[in-house]
Amino acid sequence: MPRYPQLEDDVTEDVSPPRAPIAAAELHASAALFGMLAATARLHIIWLLCEGERDVGTLATEVGQTVAAVSQHLAKLKLAGLVRARREGRRMVYLVDDPGVAEIVALALGHHPRRDHRTRGGRTA
Repeated sequence: MPRYPQLEDDVTEDVSPPRAPIAAAELHASAALFGMLAATARLHIIWLLCEGERDVGTLATEVGQTVAAVSQHLAKLKLAGLVRARREGRRMVYLVDDPGVAEIVALALGHHPRRDHRTRGGRTA
């Protein structure tokens, strides 16, 4: 557990909240969420939808896949409750249905440092 020094004195304090045991069903549901986001295309789609609503054609162009492939990814994301669709005239527009998922995606994508140089075997190339 991380411990941080207090500014007033040198005493450290545990800032982590106490944790209750987690139910197997919760672990399973969380693993399923990460499994859904493990596909690069689905992660990219969610990331794009975090920026704003899009239709299938726009998503297909931005992701670099066919409309059919993106439609299949959207169907899975919709079934999982991660995105929802609304009709706008003749087209369906998709958006993120769970703000918590947007946070997870932002944290995951922001977790990896951007590299300005290539490395090989741990050394700068």
